[in-house]
Amino acid sequence: MSDLPEGTFEFAKRIVALCLELDQKPGTSRTLAKQMLRSGTSIGANVEEAQASQSEPDFLSKYSIACKEARESHYWLRLLAASEVLPEARLHDLTVEANELVAILTTIVEKLKAKR
Repeated sequence: MSDLPEGTFEFAKRIVALCLELDQKPGTSRTLAKQMLRSGTSIGANVEEAQASQSEPDFLSKYSIACKEARESHYWLRLLAASEVLPEARLHDLTVEANELVAILTTIVEKLKAKR
């Protein structure tokens, strides 16, 4: 992912589409959709906020939050597949992408922390 702000925006768009699909189902699916929507769209929002950060600690804070949200999104995607709310095949690409976002954001955060 060469352009992280754009990549996280595209990820959020796919999460919104997934949550719209989940909202069509009754009960638990809707509850999980709300959790997924919050974490999945928060990644990009925090990356975007970091682009206008006022300091390096502010930048680090936003990226740390984005990393936590990526981890949470990965969790919800795994849970949706494991509980068979949606087929694993439907969630595979998003799950892989969430895992990649965790790796990218973790690397950025660790490098910034080591620099301090």
